[in-house]
Amino acid sequence: TFTLTDHLVSGDEFRLIWNEHYQCFQTHPVPEHPERFYESKDYISHSDSADTAMARVYQRAKKINLNHKLKLVRRYCGQEGVLMDIGAGTGDFVKHAQDHGCEAYGVEPNETARERAHKKGVAVYSRITVQREAIYDAVTLWHVLEHLPDLDAEIRTISKTLKPGGWLILAVPNYKSLDAKYYKSDWAAYDVPRHLWHFSRGSIQTIFKKQGFELRAVKPLWLDAFYISWLSEIYKKNPLAALSGALMGAASNFSGIFTREFSSQVYCLQKEG
Repeated sequence: TFTLTDHLVSGDEFRLIWNEHYQCFQTHPVPEHPERFYESKDYISHSDSADTAMARVYQRAKKINLNHKLKLVRRYCGQEGVLMDIGAGTGDFVKHAQDHGCEAYGVEPNETARERAHKKGVAVYSRITVQREAIYDAVTLWHVLEHLPDLDAEIRTISKTLKPGGWLILAVPNYKSLDAKYYKSDWAAYDVPRHLWHFSRGSIQTIFKKQGFELRAVKPLWLDAFYISWLSEIYKKNPLAALSGALMGAASNFSGIFTREFSSQVYCLQKEG
């Protein structure tokens, strides 16, 4: 185990402990009132903020990633598939999918983020609704799985909404990447206590195999290494954070070409038919 600090909201300290069942690390203790750790204007995925250099870079990268994500989803579930995005935030991916002809829906528990999505004309709901018949061809979770307190229950619910042979596509940070090993307790993607779980390729395969999913492909999110490294350098109070972060991001991506361990990875899992 080792100790991590919440750099975003509280300054509180947390530990990572090994979870044998899931074969991954777990944040300890789990907050009794997790919602208060999201209450920051700097939590950009809920605020749509663009008033700092970091926020502007995040928003620009998000727009680039939207195209990449949609192409990835369509590669597996086709042009006509029905999509649900869980942890939709302010609704950008759902809106992007709808604007490109997809039937897409979003789920987001945070009220502030939902309101921002609604202002964009995107219907984002507060929770997953399980119907009598599974209706979705694909379910996406972009940096969401690590926030869910009860993994088994959430995955079972998601599975009930997916058609047999449907696709679950999720992105999570990878603690085995070069930048994670370099920054150690300052690695921004640990993001305790908002991130309750810390995954590797092996843990994702273990968790979802038990729930009837086969891992079909693993893809990198190239831009994440630069953003995470930059933020990690800020946590280290490096006055040259942007430059140092860019260099480490590039190094991590280059390393990932050979090790297949990227800073953030997209896992494409297929539900058994």
